[in-house]
Amino acid sequence: MKICVNLKVSYFWHMDFGKLQDISRVDFRLPASKQANEAVLSKFPSQTLQVWVGLPVWSQKEWVGKIYPPKAQSKDFLKYYAEQFNSIELNTTHYRIPDKATIELWKKQVNKDFHFCPKFPQPISHEKMLQNCQNLVTEFCEAISGLEENLGLSFLQLPPYFELKHLPILENFLAEFPVDIPLAVEFRHASWFKEENFEKAAQVLERYNKSTVITDVAGRRDVLHQRITNSALMVRFVGNGLHPTDYSRLDEWIWQIGEWQKQGLQRIYFFLHEPDNILAPEIALYFIEKLNLTCKTNLLLPKFFDKNIQMKLF
Repeated sequence: MKICVNLKVSYFWHMDFGKLQDISRVDFRLPASKQANEAVLSKFPSQTLQVWVGLPVWSQKEWVGKIYPPKAQSKDFLKYYAEQFNSIELNTTHYRIPDKATIELWKKQVNKDFHFCPKFPQPISHEKMLQNCQNLVTEFCEAISGLEENLGLSFLQLPPYFELKHLPILENFLAEFPVDIPLAVEFRHASWFKEENFEKAAQVLERYNKSTVITDVAGRRDVLHQRITNSALMVRFVGNGLHPTDYSRLDEWIWQIGEWQKQGLQRIYFFLHEPDNILAPEIALYFIEKLNLTCKTNLLLPKFFDKNIQMKLF
């Protein structure tokens, strides 16, 4: 079921945040769920947990012959990706707001249950730092609204220089943000992660019914805050090339999701990163199969065209 690689991580990461060259001394244990979570989740009506699982890209040529057909063309990669997973961490929107034709093309290649989770454009989050950018916000929201039923959680990744002292800026931004666009916020600067500080931020998100992003990465264990602020949650999991700890960490996550499921969590988006993302489908298969068994979800398992990989996994 597992492919394990015992090594020091010394290769390029697609997601550089929190990368480490040597993970041998990292405490990968999952912190306890925050006490406030149960009270937050109790406010929402009970319903079956919905889960979306995906990867950070679909345009990975190394997946041709692996999870894409051997002769797959790049123009069809999204179509084949959406046959394997039910969501995508849409990082391309961080660099360019898609036009209407692009949105329509994306929609035609996925089914009605597939969710795109668009990342906020850099000019809004990193350059303007959420200020004096209303026209850009309007343009972005109008663009992603075109996804209609295929729109999942959009997510706002705050830059590493957006500190606790900027909380009033975030609150003003959320106060003006369209209520019909689902939104999750990812914090990065270390000042947020002192217990009392993060609680201030969490209460602001609760007030405006916005979600948190929880990032699980080797070199920044502080961002693994385990705080839920509404009925939906986004998790960004960064693995280490199918190192044995990738699997043990996911085992803990599956247990935690099961506990939040009992408390009333309604929706979770779980995105899996691996170095260069080449091995992301393998770790996704492990996660989905165990999640189905533990949480009684019914997610489709990704299928591998390369039978040698399939045999190694099983």
